[in-house]
Amino acid sequence: MTKPRVLISDALSDTAVNIFKERGVEVDFRPELGKDKEALLAAIGEYEGLAIRSATKVTDKVLAEAAKLKVIGRAGIGVDNIDVPAATAKGIIVMNTPFGNSITTAEHAIAMLFACARQIPAADASTQAGKWEKSKFMGVEITGKTLGVIGCGNIGSVVARRAIGLSMRVVAFDPFLSPEHAADLGVEKVELEDLFRRADFITLHTPLTDRTRNIISAEAIAKMKNGVRIVNCARGGLIDEAALRAALDSGKVAGAALDVFSEEPAKENILFGAPNVVCTPHLGASTTEAQENVAIQVAEQMADYLTTGAVTNALNMPSISAEEAPRLTPFVRLAEQLGSFAGQLTETGVRRVRLEYEGVVADMNTKAMTAAALTGFLQPLLQTVNMVSAPAAAKERGIQVEEVRREQRGAYETYIRLTIATEKQERSVAGTVFADGKPRIIQIKGINMEAELSERMLYITNNDKPGFIGRIGTLLGEAGINIARMQFGRDFEGGNAIALVSVDQAVAPDLMDAINKLDNVQQVKPLVF
Repeated sequence: MTKPRVLISDALSDTAVNIFKERGVEVDFRPELGKDKEALLAAIGEYEGLAIRSATKVTDKVLAEAAKLKVIGRAGIGVDNIDVPAATAKGIIVMNTPFGNSITTAEHAIAMLFACARQIPAADASTQAGKWEKSKFMGVEITGKTLGVIGCGNIGSVVARRAIGLSMRVVAFDPFLSPEHAADLGVEKVELEDLFRRADFITLHTPLTDRTRNIISAEAIAKMKNGVRIVNCARGGLIDEAALRAALDSGKVAGAALDVFSEEPAKENILFGAPNVVCTPHLGASTTEAQENVAIQVAEQMADYLTTGAVTNALNMPSISAEEAPRLTPFVRLAEQLGSFAGQLTETGVRRVRLEYEGVVADMNTKAMTAAALTGFLQPLLQTVNMVSAPAAAKERGIQVEEVRREQRGAYETYIRLTIATEKQERSVAGTVFADGKPRIIQIKGINMEAELSERMLYITNNDKPGFIGRIGTLLGEAGINIARMQFGRDFEGGNAIALVSVDQAVAPDLMDAINKLDNVQQVKPLVF
């Protein structure tokens, strides 16, 4: 039997190379290919596996030449350098190592906080230049100060614990952080505006998503304390760099420490040369221990898949055995869609997620379906979450996950109900799989309706009054938005109603505002599946 072949095109440790060999995988260690696109294109067609770090760019062109490729392993968490949709379309599994560098990144954030508070890099440069400018570099203590942590997941939690150990007060903003888990960490859970108002230091530990892009904006900075200091060791794009530069120049922000930038490599940046700015070249995961950990993990995961078919930390494939896949896959897809539906509509802290499986589905692999539901639910905030990491991500945030199985009681032979309990309310959505194998929504917030989810949708809650459907159709039509289908449900005549509108084009924010201002509209939100 021919051994599978893996190409390592970035710098991974010798230990990773040996793991592949020990597990019966042929491996070629060619780290120079990560910076030579043409050479990579010429070589990739011979391999079943590709192990990379951040240098190799796995574009659609590379994937087009990857005739044998089955799995891509990223030694690290970020997959910005991989065209995941293109890989998925070709049936190529994309794996990462989401937990290998948490301690290292958290420690770098603490180091950057100290460097900014005491102006260490500038003082070092001045002293080594033969100057003795003791009075110029007046710092501030961190003891007794308030640290605002934006994103209190795996890394953010480590930073919070370290800061508390340094006698700082910690306030945290994270929509998925429960009050109970916040209490366990010793942090105070707050809303974002409250964090801006109270924090002496702010540190970012959230992924870059549509919700978090430019979360530190000019408007946000205006709400902060005078003399605030900002640390970003998470992702470039979380900070409006032009707004931060203006705030540094004016003195509103007393200092900033940045390990990531909107464009990398950052050979030029508007923040370079600003007063009291500490910059490092994306060193968050750059320790010997972290590099070794993620290299070992990715080698083990890829070798297991290529030799046994086991799937771990895959971003684009459910963890389902070959035997149960044909029967289970439609329900896994349903669970993920229910989770995504709820996740896109949830904006407050989550206490509990409950999955109810009724009928035939209750005897299936509910663990896989629950993991899929959590994946869909968490993805709007944590884009790199997958079916393996989603349960751990929920646990880190103190979210209780419950499963209930029971025999058929209602009209449907089988269905799944997902209930999200937040600090303010409970909201549920239920669905089933019909004979055609396609998932359907059958109930939202107790209102019965049958709806097939599409790529782009509008979710509208409204008072059940005449003329509503016509006004929605007119607004969308005048904006050139084609309606694929509209599905409705209501609790009773004249009561509360829900509309799911499938559209062929994205709806602009100003049009969303116009719909929201219509008489009897309670809420309108765009959904993407």
